[in-house]
Amino acid sequence: FAFFATVFAFFVLANLASAQQGDAMFGFGTLTSPGAAACGVSSATCPEKGGLYTNIGVDVIFHRRLGFGFDTAWKTTQGAYGGPGGQPFRPILFDFNGVYQPKLSKKAGLDLMGGVGWQSTRFYGFQPTSSCQFFGQCYVSSNHFLVDLGAGLRYYVWGHVFVRPEVRYYHVMNNSDAFTSGNLLRLGASIGYTIGGPE
Repeated sequence: FAFFATVFAFFVLANLASAQQGDAMFGFGTLTSPGAAACGVSSATCPEKGGLYTNIGVDVIFHRRLGFGFDTAWKTTQGAYGGPGGQPFRPILFDFNGVYQPKLSKKAGLDLMGGVGWQSTRFYGFQPTSSCQFFGQCYVSSNHFLVDLGAGLRYYVWGHVFVRPEVRYYHVMNNSDAFTSGNLLRLGASIGYTIGGPE
């Protein structure tokens, strides 16, 4: 509900002036990082890589094709920290970005972005607590600040509908408490919809 309310608010803001544009995106990808291919019960830390990641995002673009956006990506299914039978976990990446969208042609353009955010890694399977029983918070979170850079190639396939292959680099501060590296690369593609358009 919060996501759809945010998308609605962005689209309302985008329509307040004729020289603004709003976009909403939904997609999938995967995450990779340096380190061992996998980890076992004897490993102190595990690589943060592999698996299917779902992502959603919104942005608002103003004059000169500059604007801002918000994105989140999360591991679609829980992973097993420490290998099969290990601790269930799920990383979630949030970021707020400045966005620049230069046009390449009538139907194609670039999305260039950079900003800050945080990673919340949730570890599940702990003893039930009152927070778990009454609020559904049956996990412990490890949170870290991050900076990110990204690029995507936007192509309008039908009207205001576009597809966007994309790459995103994250540097997660102090991520070595649970993973082998704080340098993450997310590769994927999104489908999106544009309302309005900058002059």
